[in-house]
Amino acid sequence: MSASLYLIPATLGGAPADALPAGALATVRGLRDFAAENAKSARAFLSALGMPCTMRELRIETIGADAQALLAPLREQRSLGVLSEAGCPGVADPGQALVAAAHAEGFRVVPLVGPSSLLLALMASGLEGQRFAFCGYLPREHAARLARIRALERRSREERETQLFIETPYRADALFNALLEGCAPATRLCVAIDLTLPDESIALRTVAGWRAARRTIGRRRAVFLLLA
Repeated sequence: MSASLYLIPATLGGAPADALPAGALATVRGLRDFAAENAKSARAFLSALGMPCTMRELRIETIGADAQALLAPLREQRSLGVLSEAGCPGVADPGQALVAAAHAEGFRVVPLVGPSSLLLALMASGLEGQRFAFCGYLPREHAARLARIRALERRSREERETQLFIETPYRADALFNALLEGCAPATRLCVAIDLTLPDESIALRTVAGWRAARRTIGRRRAVFLLLA
C-alpha cells in the first residue's frame, strides 16, 4: 500500500496509551515520520506510547506555514503521522493545511480513532446533537464578546442548534461570566471541564441556574455549549 497521512488524536491530559485503541496504537508505533504542533510534547506523547525505537530514530517536524515541505516523507513512500497538542489534528488545532496539501497530491488521508473534547462534550451535554456548530474562540474584548454571545444565542434559538466554543484556561472564568451576563435566563448552558481526566466535571443548567450556583471554573480546560 502507498504511503498515507495518519491523523493521530492525542490525549486530553491523561495517560497517552488511553487515548488510542489498540489498532490505532499499532499504526502509530509503526511510523517514524511525524508533523507536530509542538515537537517536545510530541516526543513525550510518543515515548509514553512505547514506540519500538529510540526517540533519535524519529523524525518530528513542526507544523508551520510550509505544508508542502512536510509532505516529503510521503513522496518518498514513507507514511507520515500528524499530532496536535491535545485532541484531533485539524479540529481547533493545526493540521488542516497539511491535510489539504496531501489531498491535492493524491495521498491517502487516514483519521485514527481517539478523543475529541468537542464530541465528548456534545455527547455528555444533553443538548441538540443533530444540529450543532463549533464556533472556536470568542472575542477577547468584553463588549465584542457579549455581542458574539448574543448573536450565537439568537442563532441557536432560530435554528434549534447547539453552539460550542472553547477558551484558554486563564480566560475560562471571563467567558463563563460573560455567558451568564449575556444569555437569557432560560437558555441551557453545559460546561464540560477537564474531559477524560480524574477531576472531569460536566454539568448542564439553565443560565439562571448557573447564576444561582455562583460557580467558578478556575484555570482549567473547558468546552462551553449553549442551546436557547
